Amino acid sequence: KLHPDKTTYPRSINPDGSTFLVPSRDWTSGFYPGSMWYMYSYTNDQSWADTAAARNAGLESVKFNTHTHDLGFVLYCSFGNGLKLTENPEYAQILLQGAQTLIKRFDPKIGSIRSWDFAPWEYPVIIDNMMNLEMLFWATKYSGDSTFYDIAVKHADTSMKNHFRADYSSYHVVDYDTLTGGIKAKKTHQGYSDESAWSRGQAWGLYGFTMMYRETGDEKYLDLAEKIAAFILNHPNLPEDMVPYWDFNAPNIPNAPRDASAAAITASALLELGRYSKTGSTYFDAAEKILISLSSPAYLAKPNTNQGFILMHSTGHLPKDSEIDTAINYADYYYLEALLRYKMLNQ
Repeated sequence: KLHPDKTTYPRSINPDGSTFLVPSRDWTSGFYPGSMWYMYSYTNDQSWADTAAARNAGLESVKFNTHTHDLGFVLYCSFGNGLKLTENPEYAQILLQGAQTLIKRFDPKIGSIRSWDFAPWEYPVIIDNMMNLEMLFWATKYSGDSTFYDIAVKHADTSMKNHFRADYSSYHVVDYDTLTGGIKAKKTHQGYSDESAWSRGQAWGLYGFTMMYRETGDEKYLDLAEKIAAFILNHPNLPEDMVPYWDFNAPNIPNAPRDASAAAITASALLELGRYSKTGSTYFDAAEKILISLSSPAYLAKPNTNQGFILMHSTGHLPKDSEIDTAINYADYYYLEALLRYKMLNQ
């Protein structure tokens, strides 16, 4: 059941049970068309591709949006998936423009792409930003211009140096001084506390550095991804079903809300990490266990319920009392991606 307005995108479920719709500029807008492309990939049913293409169209203007670092999420999940499946040359031009826009947020003194433009931060960089680098690697492959590649590597190296603690958990936000390039503060925005391990942040880091190894072949990224995976998988607060609480250090465990989105992102990342690692079967088995949990009635919504979303029990931004224990579109997106990766590995 598709929403008739093709310029809005279903993001989650409001507390009153209605669908929360967002405009193209929202950071999550690319996940719905991206999920439609995954459904097309899964089924070869043209109707999914038609829906995806119609929803992609409303996102094109984002390629010029210099006010966000989330261009990779918005454009690469939608047009990037569409390009892989259709080879539509218009999609490639949109992605290239998006990459050119994104690198305008890079500061060579800091060595990072700026995440947000809002207070109280001076130059905030969030671990989520690792997910926007994949589009830059694509842009170098497509255009032959190594600028995109070099910026992606520099950003990843800066994050590797500054975002991780001794146990390989990650901070959510590192705020930099624009004059010196030095670090002002290491904070959280969506996690429980500055020193806690926000679950989705750990998943973004795992996914991002696994992707970095794929794109560069540099062993240091594989090593970091394995250490992040070890932090997640060996954590004493990881539940038996492997769907994490919204923060590994949430104060009210075991009664804290879960985050199915963090589980889905982790599963997808582990399936890829397993292809590169010497201990690949460990990661494959863990991903399989997560997918079995997410595919159980505890998390998988019954058809024609949950406002059409696939998964239940994700948590968006608990400190702001936003999207707690509900369906969220990026949980569905990475769940579908993980299922496709799982299927490919089992063929």
